[in-house]
Amino acid sequence: MTQLGTFLTKKSVNKAMVSRRTGISESRLSQLSSNESTQLRAKELYLIALAIDVDPCEVLKEIYGTLSLEE
Repeated sequence: MTQLGTFLTKKSVNKAMVSRRTGISESRLSQLSSNESTQLRAKELYLIALAIDVDPCEVLKEIYGTLSLEE
């Protein structure tokens, strides 16, 4: 499961509802939730955050908060 998938599960998000609200297909949401090699687009992250009524920055930090700059 991806970081996005973990976040959505933790928030008990209904992917069918997110799909209806965002226009992102349920199959794409499933890929984003389960396949580590699937790249999440900024537009998708923003729309998902709006659909689940969460600040997009919270989603961004939850998913990519472990990244750091190289020394």
